[in-house]
Amino acid sequence: MSSVATPVVQDNSYLTLHYRIGAPDGADIVNTFEGTPATMQLGGGQMAPTLEQAMLGMTVGERRRVELAPEQAFGPRNPDLLQRVSMKTLQENSNFGEEYSVGDLVEFNAPSGGRYAGILRELGDGWALFDFNHPLAGQPIVFEVQIIGIL
Repeated sequence: MSSVATPVVQDNSYLTLHYRIGAPDGADIVNTFEGTPATMQLGGGQMAPTLEQAMLGMTVGERRRVELAPEQAFGPRNPDLLQRVSMKTLQENSNFGEEYSVGDLVEFNAPSGGRYAGILRELGDGWALFDFNHPLAGQPIVFEVQIIGIL
């Protein structure tokens, strides 16, 4: 009789999975359990390294729930990422003619050619205050995952 090794999640596995990231109050941030499963390559930067670490060693069909502190999830809030931007700079580096309201997520063109986003926190006379922290920075999260397939 030959024994077949049960595949386990490793640091370079290609996975089909359902996952949920929840806020401390129980609200879903991302939830694939109700719809189409996700596919991803571990180590490819699609998911935070700590979330990938939580899946290592899992087998097909296994479900796991992990509570992560802010430092393990999206990091602590960085006060240096609260920045005032002049309205001139805002208009030059975002969507032309756009009207903004407090709470809006605004994308900017980066000098390097990439894009980055911040949440508008306050509008002043000729300036806007943006928070460039990840929206979940400083918050604990719940990560639930079920492995459907491992390649």
